[in-house]
Amino acid sequence: MAGEYIFTISGLSKAYGQRVVLDNINLCFYHGAKIGIVGENGSGKSTLLKIMAGVETNFNGTAQPLKGIQIGYLPQEPMLDPSKNVRQNIEEAFAPIKTLIAEYEALSEKMGETMADDEMEKAIEKMGRLQDKIEALNGWELDRQVELAMDALMLPPDDMDVTKLSGGERRRVALCHLLLQKPDILLLDEPTNHLDAETVEWLEGALREYPGNVIVVTHDRYFLDNITKWILELDSGKGIPFEGNYSSWLEQKSARMAQSEKQSSSLRKHMVKELEWIRSAPGARRSQNKARVREYEKLAASAQKGVDVNSLDIQIAPGPALGEQVVEFKGVFKAYNGGELIKDLSFIAPRGAIVGIIGPNGVGKTTLFRMIVGQEQPTAGEVAIGQTVALSYVDQHRDDLDGSKTVYEELSGGAEFIEMAGRQINSRAYAARFNFRGPDQQKKVANLSGGERNRLHLAKLLRRGGNTLLLDEPTNDLDVATLRALEDAIMEFNGCVFVISHDRFFLDRICTHLIAFEGDCKARWFEGSFHEYEEARLKELGGRDEKRRSRYKRLPL
Repeated sequence: MAGEYIFTISGLSKAYGQRVVLDNINLCFYHGAKIGIVGENGSGKSTLLKIMAGVETNFNGTAQPLKGIQIGYLPQEPMLDPSKNVRQNIEEAFAPIKTLIAEYEALSEKMGETMADDEMEKAIEKMGRLQDKIEALNGWELDRQVELAMDALMLPPDDMDVTKLSGGERRRVALCHLLLQKPDILLLDEPTNHLDAETVEWLEGALREYPGNVIVVTHDRYFLDNITKWILELDSGKGIPFEGNYSSWLEQKSARMAQSEKQSSSLRKHMVKELEWIRSAPGARRSQNKARVREYEKLAASAQKGVDVNSLDIQIAPGPALGEQVVEFKGVFKAYNGGELIKDLSFIAPRGAIVGIIGPNGVGKTTLFRMIVGQEQPTAGEVAIGQTVALSYVDQHRDDLDGSKTVYEELSGGAEFIEMAGRQINSRAYAARFNFRGPDQQKKVANLSGGERNRLHLAKLLRRGGNTLLLDEPTNDLDVATLRALEDAIMEFNGCVFVISHDRFFLDRICTHLIAFEGDCKARWFEGSFHEYEEARLKELGGRDEKRRSRYKRLPL
């Protein structure tokens, strides 16, 4: 292909009012490169993708693809054509091929009529050229490609009205359209949000084999590790490229911070912990997780002193000491809208357990939480909550934030000090723990990005205290630095935690147990990490579950 670089950025700067997001960035992208973009929330990751996609045009400098290059862009909130159903939106990806096929068929029909010899010869030559183009694009297999992609991404029914889709369903439809369109450059902004773990694994394989460029913003660290060859870090407006995947970047970044004499910084401390975990053998990781339950008394004793007011780390306000009984489900059945949602679920959660709730969207994960907190009752069976349990529920909705307030006002109510676990903490220092520092504390809530709203929501709700914490999709839209700090906070929390998440890295690092929704309204209690569960599940299935295994088939991209 002509040109050494497929995309060139020169002197790129972008500001929102007085806040400079991107500052004189100069980058060149190699053909076929797989690049992950990392940085704190608000560092300009989504803005950079919008500029490369041509959606954002108000900036200084140049951002120019090679002539003739096609760019496909998946924003965090993708738009679909409301006048078309699910399948019609997907098939828009094939508009150029359909034009070729229509032209071929029209010419074929015309050749059935009486034609002069020279006209017939020209028609045959044209048909040959059209056929070559269609075959090169695998155009005769359009229906099969659509079926494979829709099945792999677990899309809604073909004829469903797209205006009725959830945010996650819209994202999957848009992603399917993009993959089938096969642009030269894929720009993906949080593509794994709202995807279950199996679908994410399938997507990893598809993107690893993708012949064009893939440039992705995601908080999914396994995803970054498995598909990227370069990491672009956005920090203080600058773009810093690192060769290697996420683990390699983590190692290089930690070394740079050490050289800059930031050994004691909170960020580097969390990075070093994560790097040690990645480097450790799988068996050692499992031992660390299981030791939490085994040594719960030691954990609880070490946390009795409560909140450290001088800490710069995320801390979860501790609650009263837990008794022997925490949460127990006894043969629980739950019906919903006239049909079964959960059937015959039984488990006993031990003290100190961190329980991951996994499974596709819509299977009953949030309903399970609502039964634990008493917002819903089981149809049959019993949910028993220990007498010493103090529940704190952090749901996935962010609607209780007041857009007219600043971050500081929303978090503190305007007070200089806030109370957390019976101790007074400086409000601005507490906001800084969630990476709201300096002028960021004066931002209006209405102007926050999705990740910043999620951080603010967590900061408010983790102050409540309690000894049994329920987190519903806490990882969505969080930057990796905040995820690391949240993981460490959960592992240091002297209580029990239930967490709904599709983030495999997050689950592997923190969980001691899982509740896995496996289909047909069945959920299983499993002792171990997400990786252990996957290994056990595949071993059990063997060759019997062809439909599940077929989801790992690759699209002919």
